[in-house]
Amino acid sequence: MKTLHASAMLLFALSSTVAVSAQKTSVDYDHSTNFNSYHTYSWGQVKTVDSLWADRIKASVDQQLQAKGWTKVADGGDVAIAALGQVRNQQEEQTFYSGGGWRWGSGIATTSTYNTRQGTLVVAMFDTKTKKLIWRGVSDGDLSGKPEKNIDKMNKSVAKFFKTFPPAK
Repeated sequence: MKTLHASAMLLFALSSTVAVSAQKTSVDYDHSTNFNSYHTYSWGQVKTVDSLWADRIKASVDQQLQAKGWTKVADGGDVAIAALGQVRNQQEEQTFYSGGGWRWGSGIATTSTYNTRQGTLVVAMFDTKTKKLIWRGVSDGDLSGKPEKNIDKMNKSVAKFFKTFPPAK
């Protein structure tokens, strides 16, 4: 019985860790917009921690949109694109129960606090004539200490944003 209980607690701790580190990506858009009427885009403001990331975000979005047949123009595109990349520290706690006492008897609960770096990427599209927000992709997840891994995560998030782009009316 003790082995089964300890195994269940270890499985719970591992599944909690996996769920926390998952990358979350979502897309929302104006359902009344006819995306087939747009063919060109221009970059607006890109706010990031540093200019290296601004260039990486632009390159990743450019690749996805150009694969969909859109053309980037210096100014006056049908759509203006803006992006925001943020990094923050987040504290997470994990509690591990050992011994016989999850709800009964004497058991030991050990809680550890972990600091993780979280990144958020927002890419937004605006109709240049109406200035109205027409599409937005948001991604949020853990960051690595290695820039190459973070570049890969960012590229995967941007690819998810545009997987079903343009949205069907």
